[in-house]
Amino acid sequence: MKLNGATALVTGTNRGIGHHFAVELLQRGAKVYATARRPELIDIPGVEVLQLDITDQASVAAAAAVATDVDVLVNNAASTAGGNLVSGDLGAIRAVMDSNYYGTLSMIRAFAPVLARNGGGAILNVLSGSAWATVDGNTAYAAAKSAEWGLTNGVRLELAGQGTLVAALVPGLVATDTMREFARNAGIDLPEEVMIEPVDLVRLALDGVEAGEVEILDPIGADVKATLAGPPRALDLADFARA
Repeated sequence: MKLNGATALVTGTNRGIGHHFAVELLQRGAKVYATARRPELIDIPGVEVLQLDITDQASVAAAAAVATDVDVLVNNAASTAGGNLVSGDLGAIRAVMDSNYYGTLSMIRAFAPVLARNGGGAILNVLSGSAWATVDGNTAYAAAKSAEWGLTNGVRLELAGQGTLVAALVPGLVATDTMREFARNAGIDLPEEVMIEPVDLVRLALDGVEAGEVEILDPIGADVKATLAGPPRALDLADFARA
């Protein structure tokens, strides 16, 4: 679909990838609802700012009641700090699943009728290569992204009849502060050249949406998906470390 003239809602726009989505959508001629749990942290001229907590059903419903002209939904907001499944804090594990899976599902359920009324449009879910190759130190996040991948595939099937494109963005290593901090804590020196810059990832994603792609992968994401043909394996960040 064409993004010039579209109306997009992006979750988690106060920083990182979500911020870049909002900026790039504006540059492509879209109207943008920029949302965050703390909207005062959004600093993007030209957007319409909305308070939104995707884990709060009342907050999701309120956003859907305001943003009735949306035809592109970008589900970017998610908790990343779940830790490991066996040894991690169960509350943190539930929180990472609540945002990545149930929060994304709540947004889709609230906005699917909006998209239908506006001609179908598109949903883009921001996933991770860890959905296909788990990462020691944050296996809870990987499990949540695996669940979100299944959610994306299921919703794609369910919404096909209303003409809604449902796409998954599945990157490998993104040069965000979160990724750098995770690598530092693991004692790994990740060279910048192995990571994709957020702005480049966002451009790749939106090019994919405009082309009607259902899975949008960067090079590492594509390599990780190829491993699904064999036995399950972990994504070892040490493989990408500076020699």
